[in-house]
Amino acid sequence: QLRLVESGGGSVQIGGSLRLSCVVSGLTLGHYGIGWFRQAPGQDREFVAAILLTGSSTEYADSVKGRFTISRDGAKSKAYVQMNSLGPEGTAVYFCGGANCLVTTASEYLYWGHGTQVTVSA
Repeated sequence: QLRLVESGGGSVQIGGSLRLSCVVSGLTLGHYGIGWFRQAPGQDREFVAAILLTGSSTEYADSVKGRFTISRDGAKSKAYVQMNSLGPEGTAVYFCGGANCLVTTASEYLYWGHGTQVTVSA
């Protein structure tokens, strides 16, 4: 069973940047997709980006392409998302999730961290 722990959230001004980290433990042999999602109050969990922990394939939501970059350090079992040019819509709790492959739908993720809050303000 995977355990995921997010960090790196905080408050930032509009146009600012943050880098979130996700530490993954409990890995066994196999392929793992690590995805970043965000959830604003009263809204569904929204896909942001995903990466294969054992490869280089990535997926991005259209709303973040060109501004966010997902990466991973397989040796350290970590995944990151660099978020640039953040707008007010970036205010949300950001979660990392673990899946058996590279997927973009929250329901296909089997494991979740507890989330880290990002607040973007003027």
